[in-house]
Amino acid sequence: MELNYKKYGNKGQCIIILHGLLGSLDNWQTIAKILSEQYQIYSIDQRNHGRSPHSDILNYDVLAEDLNNFIHQHQLENIVLLGHSMGGKVAMLYSLLYPEKVSKLIVVDITPRNYSGGHELILETMKTVDLKSITSRKTLEDFFMEQLKSLSLVQFVTKNLGRNSDNTFYWKCNLEAIVNNYKLLMSFPQIQNKFSGKTYFIKGELSDYIQKDDNNIIQQYFPNSKTFEIKNATHWVHADNTEDFINTIHYILDEHE
Repeated sequence: MELNYKKYGNKGQCIIILHGLLGSLDNWQTIAKILSEQYQIYSIDQRNHGRSPHSDILNYDVLAEDLNNFIHQHQLENIVLLGHSMGGKVAMLYSLLYPEKVSKLIVVDITPRNYSGGHELILETMKTVDLKSITSRKTLEDFFMEQLKSLSLVQFVTKNLGRNSDNTFYWKCNLEAIVNNYKLLMSFPQIQNKFSGKTYFIKGELSDYIQKDDNNIIQQYFPNSKTFEIKNATHWVHADNTEDFINTIHYILDEHE
C-alpha cells in the first residue's frame, strides 16, 4: 500500500498527521504549513481516502500496518503522531503496538472506544447521488445542501469529488469500502497493551466525541495522558478554531517534563 503523502518542512522533529473518516491530507494543509516552520510534517492520505490506493479491506489493524510500512519506508524515528477522529484511532492503535517508535501521541476529538455512528446520512447521501449524470458542481452542492442542511458538511463531502475527462464527477474515496466497513471503523480493536508515553487528547468544546465518562478507558490505555479543550470548536477542532488549536499543539510539542 503506497500511501499518498505530502511533506512540509525539512528541520525539527517529525510529525505525522492522520486525517479522519472521509477526509484527506488536504483537510490539514493549513495546519501542516504552519507547523512546518519548525517541524518536518508528513501528512498522509490513508487507504481508501484522498489519492491513496483503494482496497476492499478497511479496519484499524491494516490502517496501523499501512502507517508502520510508511514509517519504515521513510526511515522515520522519534515520531509525533497527530490523528483526528478515525486517524486518531489509527494513531492510538499504532502507539499501543509500536510504543518504541512514538515520541508523543496527540489525539484529536476521539477516544479508544466504540461509537454508535453519526455518518449515516452523509454516506447515504453520497451513495444516492448519480454522479455520472451530473456535470455541474453547483448542482451537486445544491443537492447535498438540501440533504445535509449544513454548508460545512457540504464543503467537507465535496472535497472528495474528482472530475473525469468527460466532465462528470467521481468519488476519490472508496465509498463502497467505507460503507461496507463502517461498523468496524466505529469500533476500536480489543487490545491489552498500554502506551506509557506522553499522550494528549484535544477535544472541541462543542463536540460530544470525548465525554467525562471516557476518562477511565483513556487511562486504561494511556496512563500518561492529559486532555485539552478548544473553545468554540466542534468535532472539526482544527478548522473551527485554528489559532487556539495551533497554540495548543505548540504547547504540547514544547513540553519536556
